[in-house]
Amino acid sequence: MAKRRIIAGEGIPTHDQPFPTAVRVGNMIFSSAVGGRDALSGATPEDKAAQVAQAFANMRRIVEEGGGSVDGIAKVVVYLNDRKDRDLVNAEWVRMFPDETDRPVRHTMELPMTGHRMIQLEFIAVV
Repeated sequence: MAKRRIIAGEGIPTHDQPFPTAVRVGNMIFSSAVGGRDALSGATPEDKAAQVAQAFANMRRIVEEGGGSVDGIAKVVVYLNDRKDRDLVNAEWVRMFPDETDRPVRHTMELPMTGHRMIQLEFIAVV
């Protein structure tokens, strides 16, 4: 079996818990929770649209740092504090995956979050 390689670096958010944000095993990338916090400033935007955009930017950075691209993202699970915010996610989704015939699968679930955090993404990508 291929050894896990932790995906980390400048611009990649980290967790306070003892696990990485993402790992690459062979040609696959698996993420843990990826939120809308800016890794460089440490701030989570108050504006919901900005927070969603930051979460998607974080996902992109992780995949690219792992040696892949957004074209290799196969599945995304979206956790929202409020399902009413799906339109914000859909807008960012279409920006990241503009070809409607070439998009990852997605599942969206409601998950209560602390503070003003409103989104978390988990994804699987092929490199």
